[in-house]
Amino acid sequence: MKIKKYAAIDIGSNAIRLLISNVIITKHNDPKYRKVSLVRVPIRLGQDVFTEGNISKANQKRMIDAMNAYQLLMNVHKVEKYKACATSAMREAENGQEVVKLIKEKTGIEIDLISGETEATIISSTDLTSLLESDKSYLYVDVGGGSTEMTFFSKGKVIASKSYKLGTVRLLEKKKNKAIYKDIENWIKEHSKDLTDISLIGSGGNINTIYKGSNTVFGKPLSYIYLNAHYKFLKSMSYEQRISELSLKPDRADVIIPATKIYLSAMKWSGARNVYVPKIGLADGIIKSLHLGKI
Repeated sequence: MKIKKYAAIDIGSNAIRLLISNVIITKHNDPKYRKVSLVRVPIRLGQDVFTEGNISKANQKRMIDAMNAYQLLMNVHKVEKYKACATSAMREAENGQEVVKLIKEKTGIEIDLISGETEATIISSTDLTSLLESDKSYLYVDVGGGSTEMTFFSKGKVIASKSYKLGTVRLLEKKKNKAIYKDIENWIKEHSKDLTDISLIGSGGNINTIYKGSNTVFGKPLSYIYLNAHYKFLKSMSYEQRISELSLKPDRADVIIPATKIYLSAMKWSGARNVYVPKIGLADGIIKSLHLGKI
Protein backbone atom coordinates (compact mmCIF):
# COMPACT_ATOMS: atom_id res chain seq x y z
CA MET A 1 0.00 0.00 0.00
CA LYS A 2 1.11 3.56 -0.79
CA ILE A 3 -0.41 6.72 0.64
CA LYS A 4 0.17 10.03 -1.10
CA LYS A 5 -0.98 13.40 0.20
CA TYR A 6 -2.15 16.13 -2.16
CA ALA A 7 -3.79 19.51 -1.70
CA ALA A 8 -6.14 21.61 -3.80
CA ILE A 9 -6.84 25.33 -3.44
CA ASP A 10 -10.13 26.45 -4.97
CA ILE A 11 -10.31 30.25 -5.31
CA GLY A 12 -13.96 30.92 -6.00
CA SER A 13 -16.14 34.01 -6.19
CA ASN A 14 -17.68 33.54 -2.75
CA ALA A 15 -14.92 31.78 -0.78
CA ILE A 16 -11.46 30.23 -0.94
CA ARG A 17 -10.99 26.60 0.08
CA LEU A 18 -8.03 24.37 0.90
CA LEU A 19 -8.65 20.64 0.60
CA ILE A 20 -6.01 18.17 1.75
CA SER A 21 -6.58 14.52 0.84
CA ASN A 22 -4.86 11.16 1.13
CA VAL A 23 -4.73 9.03 -1.99
CA ILE A 24 -4.59 5.38 -0.95
CA ILE A 25 -3.04 3.15 -3.59
CA THR A 26 -3.23 -0.64 -3.42
CA LYS A 27 -2.68 -3.41 -5.93
CA HIS A 28 -5.67 -4.59 -7.94
CA ASN A 29 -7.89 -1.72 -6.74
CA ASP A 30 -8.69 1.78 -7.92
CA PRO A 31 -7.14 4.59 -5.84
CA LYS A 32 -9.22 5.76 -2.90
CA TYR A 33 -9.46 9.45 -2.11
CA ARG A 34 -9.91 10.35 1.57
CA LYS A 35 -10.36 13.92 2.80
CA VAL A 36 -7.98 14.89 5.62
CA SER A 37 -8.78 18.57 6.05
CA LEU A 38 -11.01 21.21 4.49
CA VAL A 39 -10.51 24.87 5.38
CA ARG A 40 -12.80 27.56 3.98
CA VAL A 41 -12.37 31.32 4.29
CA PRO A 42 -15.21 33.66 3.20
CA ILE A 43 -13.38 36.07 0.90
CA ARG A 44 -16.03 37.26 -1.55
CA LEU A 45 -13.94 38.23 -4.58
CA GLY A 46 -17.03 38.31 -6.77
CA GLN A 47 -18.42 41.29 -4.90
CA ASP A 48 -15.37 43.28 -6.01
CA VAL A 49 -15.14 42.01 -9.56
CA PHE A 50 -18.80 41.92 -10.57
CA THR A 51 -19.34 45.51 -9.41
CA GLU A 52 -15.99 47.29 -9.80
CA GLY A 53 -14.12 45.02 -12.23
CA ASN A 54 -11.09 44.64 -9.96
CA ILE A 55 -10.00 42.83 -6.82
CA SER A 56 -9.73 45.42 -4.07
CA LYS A 57 -6.55 46.12 -2.09
CA ALA A 58 -8.30 44.88 1.06
CA ASN A 59 -9.17 41.52 -0.50
CA GLN A 60 -5.70 41.23 -2.03
CA LYS A 61 -4.31 41.50 1.51
CA ARG A 62 -6.79 38.89 2.78
CA MET A 63 -5.87 36.55 -0.08
CA ILE A 64 -2.16 36.87 0.76
CA ASP A 65 -2.89 36.10 4.41
CA ALA A 66 -5.01 33.09 3.41
CA MET A 67 -2.35 31.72 1.06
CA ASN A 68 0.36 32.10 3.70
CA ALA A 69 -1.86 30.21 6.14
CA TYR A 70 -2.58 27.50 3.57
CA GLN A 71 1.14 27.18 2.83
CA LEU A 72 1.82 26.56 6.52
CA LEU A 73 -0.99 24.01 6.76
CA MET A 74 0.32 22.14 3.72
CA ASN A 75 3.78 22.09 5.29
CA VAL A 76 2.41 20.72 8.57
CA HIS A 77 0.50 18.00 6.71
CA LYS A 78 3.57 17.21 4.57
CA VAL A 79 1.68 17.66 1.33
CA GLU A 80 3.63 16.25 -1.62
CA LYS A 81 1.98 18.24 -4.36
CA TYR A 82 -0.67 20.92 -4.66
CA LYS A 83 -2.57 22.91 -7.27
CA ALA A 84 -4.29 26.27 -6.87
CA CYS A 85 -7.06 27.14 -9.35
CA ALA A 86 -9.02 30.38 -9.60
CA THR A 87 -12.39 30.53 -11.28
CA SER A 88 -14.91 33.13 -12.44
CA ALA A 89 -14.08 36.19 -10.33
CA MET A 90 -10.31 36.01 -10.70
CA ARG A 91 -10.38 35.28 -14.41
CA GLU A 92 -12.72 38.21 -15.06
CA ALA A 93 -10.88 40.70 -12.86
CA GLU A 94 -9.00 43.35 -14.81
CA ASN A 95 -6.14 43.01 -12.33
CA GLY A 96 -6.41 39.22 -12.06
CA GLN A 97 -2.98 38.53 -13.55
CA GLU A 98 -1.41 41.22 -11.35
CA VAL A 99 -2.90 39.60 -8.25
CA VAL A 100 -1.65 36.16 -9.35
CA LYS A 101 1.87 37.61 -9.69
CA LEU A 102 1.62 39.40 -6.33
CA ILE A 103 0.52 36.25 -4.50
CA LYS A 104 3.35 34.28 -6.08
CA GLU A 105 5.85 36.91 -4.86
CA LYS A 106 4.41 37.15 -1.34
CA THR A 107 3.52 33.50 -0.64
CA GLY A 108 5.24 31.30 -3.22
CA ILE A 109 1.88 29.87 -4.29
CA GLU A 110 1.23 29.71 -8.02
CA ILE A 111 -2.36 30.20 -9.14
CA ASP A 112 -3.83 29.02 -12.44
CA LEU A 113 -6.71 31.05 -13.87
CA ILE A 114 -8.86 28.31 -15.42
CA SER A 115 -11.67 28.70 -17.94
CA GLY A 116 -15.24 27.65 -17.23
CA GLU A 117 -14.83 24.73 -19.62
CA THR A 118 -11.68 23.55 -17.81
CA GLU A 119 -13.49 23.90 -14.50
CA ALA A 120 -16.33 21.70 -15.76
CA THR A 121 -13.84 19.11 -17.07
CA ILE A 122 -11.98 18.94 -13.75
CA ILE A 123 -15.21 18.60 -11.78
CA SER A 124 -16.52 15.82 -14.03
CA SER A 125 -13.26 13.89 -13.51
CA THR A 126 -14.12 13.28 -9.85
CA ASP A 127 -15.47 10.03 -8.45
CA LEU A 128 -18.78 11.20 -9.87
CA THR A 129 -18.68 8.46 -12.51
CA SER A 130 -18.84 5.79 -9.81
CA LEU A 131 -22.24 7.19 -8.77
CA LEU A 132 -23.77 6.97 -12.24
CA GLU A 133 -26.05 4.06 -13.09
CA SER A 134 -25.43 2.84 -16.64
CA ASP A 135 -29.09 2.82 -17.65
CA LYS A 136 -29.90 6.34 -16.41
CA SER A 137 -29.24 9.92 -17.47
CA TYR A 138 -28.02 12.74 -15.26
CA LEU A 139 -27.57 16.49 -15.37
CA TYR A 140 -24.68 17.55 -13.15
CA VAL A 141 -25.01 21.15 -11.91
CA ASP A 142 -22.26 22.92 -9.98
CA VAL A 143 -23.37 26.35 -8.78
CA GLY A 144 -20.61 28.73 -7.77
CA GLY A 145 -20.44 32.38 -6.88
CA GLY A 146 -19.63 33.57 -10.39
CA SER A 147 -20.52 30.74 -12.72
CA THR A 148 -22.52 27.56 -13.07
CA GLU A 149 -21.09 24.46 -14.74
CA MET A 150 -23.45 21.90 -16.27
CA THR A 151 -22.74 18.44 -17.68
CA PHE A 152 -25.10 15.85 -19.13
CA PHE A 153 -24.25 12.18 -18.59
CA SER A 154 -25.99 9.30 -20.34
CA LYS A 155 -25.04 5.63 -20.16
CA GLY A 156 -22.04 6.59 -18.05
CA LYS A 157 -20.58 8.99 -20.62
CA VAL A 158 -20.44 12.77 -20.96
CA ILE A 159 -22.67 13.90 -23.82
CA ALA A 160 -22.60 17.68 -23.32
CA SER A 161 -20.98 20.22 -21.01
CA LYS A 162 -21.17 23.99 -20.69
CA SER A 163 -20.23 26.83 -18.35
CA TYR A 164 -22.43 29.88 -17.82
CA LYS A 165 -21.72 33.27 -16.25
CA LEU A 166 -24.54 32.81 -13.79
CA GLY A 167 -23.56 32.51 -10.14
CA THR A 168 -24.89 33.36 -6.71
CA VAL A 169 -22.71 36.41 -5.99
CA ARG A 170 -23.34 37.71 -9.50
CA LEU A 171 -27.10 37.30 -8.99
CA LEU A 172 -26.98 39.27 -5.74
CA GLU A 173 -25.91 42.31 -7.75
CA LYS A 174 -29.43 42.38 -9.27
CA LYS A 175 -28.15 42.61 -12.82
CA LYS A 176 -30.36 41.51 -15.69
CA ASN A 177 -29.93 37.78 -16.19
CA LYS A 178 -33.03 36.88 -18.20
CA ALA A 179 -31.03 36.27 -21.38
CA ILE A 180 -28.61 33.89 -19.65
CA TYR A 181 -31.48 32.03 -17.97
CA LYS A 182 -33.10 31.65 -21.38
CA ASP A 183 -29.87 30.34 -22.90
CA ILE A 184 -29.58 27.78 -20.10
CA GLU A 185 -33.22 26.76 -20.51
CA ASN A 186 -32.76 26.22 -24.25
CA TRP A 187 -29.51 24.30 -23.75
CA ILE A 188 -30.98 22.00 -21.11
CA LYS A 189 -34.15 21.31 -23.12
CA GLU A 190 -32.14 20.63 -26.28
CA HIS A 191 -29.89 18.05 -24.61
CA SER A 192 -32.56 16.42 -22.48
CA LYS A 193 -35.29 16.00 -25.11
CA ASP A 194 -34.13 12.50 -26.11
CA LEU A 195 -33.23 11.37 -22.58
CA THR A 196 -35.49 9.58 -20.13
CA ASP A 197 -35.39 9.10 -16.38
CA ILE A 198 -33.14 12.11 -15.75
CA SER A 199 -31.87 12.92 -12.26
CA LEU A 200 -29.96 15.99 -11.18
CA ILE A 201 -26.61 15.78 -9.39
CA GLY A 202 -25.95 18.97 -7.45
CA SER A 203 -22.66 20.26 -6.10
CA GLY A 204 -21.64 23.42 -4.30
CA GLY A 205 -21.77 24.69 -0.75
CA ASN A 206 -25.41 25.78 -0.95
CA ILE A 207 -26.91 22.47 -2.02
CA ASN A 208 -24.64 20.71 0.49
CA THR A 209 -26.04 22.95 3.25
CA ILE A 210 -29.64 22.23 2.22
CA TYR A 211 -28.95 18.50 2.02
CA LYS A 212 -27.33 18.40 5.46
CA GLY A 213 -30.25 20.29 6.99
CA SER A 214 -32.81 17.95 5.43
CA ASN A 215 -31.59 14.98 7.51
CA THR A 216 -31.84 12.82 4.38
CA VAL A 217 -30.01 9.50 4.60
CA PHE A 218 -26.67 9.95 2.80
CA GLY A 219 -26.89 8.68 -0.75
CA LYS A 220 -30.63 9.28 -1.01
CA PRO A 221 -31.83 12.17 -3.18
CA LEU A 222 -33.85 15.26 -2.39
CA SER A 223 -37.12 15.57 -4.31
CA TYR A 224 -38.13 18.54 -6.43
CA ILE A 225 -41.14 18.97 -4.12
CA TYR A 226 -38.89 19.22 -1.04
CA LEU A 227 -36.42 21.61 -2.68
CA ASN A 228 -39.19 23.87 -3.95
CA ALA A 229 -40.85 23.97 -0.53
CA HIS A 230 -37.51 24.73 1.12
CA TYR A 231 -36.87 27.51 -1.40
CA LYS A 232 -40.18 29.16 -0.48
CA PHE A 233 -39.37 28.70 3.22
CA LEU A 234 -35.98 30.39 2.82
CA LYS A 235 -37.51 33.28 0.88
CA SER A 236 -40.08 33.82 3.62
CA MET A 237 -37.32 34.56 6.13
CA SER A 238 -35.16 37.65 6.42
CA TYR A 239 -31.39 37.50 6.02
CA GLU A 240 -31.04 37.92 9.79
CA GLN A 241 -33.53 35.10 10.49
CA ARG A 242 -31.65 32.72 8.21
CA ILE A 243 -28.55 33.38 10.29
CA SER A 244 -30.12 33.35 13.76
CA GLU A 245 -32.79 30.67 13.32
CA LEU A 246 -31.22 28.37 10.71
CA SER A 247 -27.62 28.91 11.88
CA LEU A 248 -26.45 29.72 8.36
CA LYS A 249 -23.10 31.46 7.97
CA PRO A 250 -23.44 35.16 7.06
CA ASP A 251 -21.82 34.55 3.66
CA ARG A 252 -24.19 31.63 3.04
CA ALA A 253 -27.45 33.18 4.21
CA ASP A 254 -27.78 35.47 1.19
CA VAL A 255 -26.43 33.33 -1.67
CA ILE A 256 -28.42 30.21 -0.75
CA ILE A 257 -31.61 31.63 -2.30
CA PRO A 258 -30.30 32.36 -5.83
CA ALA A 259 -28.42 29.05 -5.74
CA THR A 260 -31.59 27.12 -4.95
CA LYS A 261 -33.39 28.89 -7.76
CA ILE A 262 -30.74 27.70 -10.25
CA TYR A 263 -31.06 24.07 -9.11
CA LEU A 264 -34.86 24.23 -9.26
CA SER A 265 -34.77 25.78 -12.74
CA ALA A 266 -32.42 23.05 -13.99
CA MET A 267 -34.72 20.38 -12.57
CA LYS A 268 -37.80 21.96 -14.12
CA TRP A 269 -36.25 22.32 -17.60
CA SER A 270 -34.72 18.83 -17.63
CA GLY A 271 -37.73 17.09 -16.11
CA ALA A 272 -35.66 15.78 -13.18
CA ARG A 273 -37.70 14.96 -10.11
CA ASN A 274 -34.78 14.21 -7.78
CA VAL A 275 -31.38 15.72 -7.00
CA TYR A 276 -28.47 13.69 -5.61
CA VAL A 277 -25.88 15.52 -3.51
CA PRO A 278 -22.57 13.59 -3.39
CA LYS A 279 -20.56 16.48 -1.84
CA ILE A 280 -17.89 16.72 -4.50
CA GLY A 281 -16.62 19.72 -6.39
CA LEU A 282 -13.69 21.46 -8.02
CA ALA A 283 -11.22 20.78 -5.19
CA ASP A 284 -11.97 17.05 -5.35
CA GLY A 285 -11.40 17.11 -9.09
CA ILE A 286 -8.08 18.90 -8.66
CA ILE A 287 -6.89 16.21 -6.22
CA LYS A 288 -7.78 13.42 -8.63
CA SER A 289 -6.28 15.24 -11.61
CA LEU A 290 -3.07 15.80 -9.65
CA HIS A 291 -2.80 12.10 -8.87
CA LEU A 292 -3.46 11.12 -12.48
CA GLY A 293 -0.98 13.71 -13.76
CA LYS A 294 -3.59 15.57 -15.81
CA ILE A 295 -2.81 19.02 -14.40
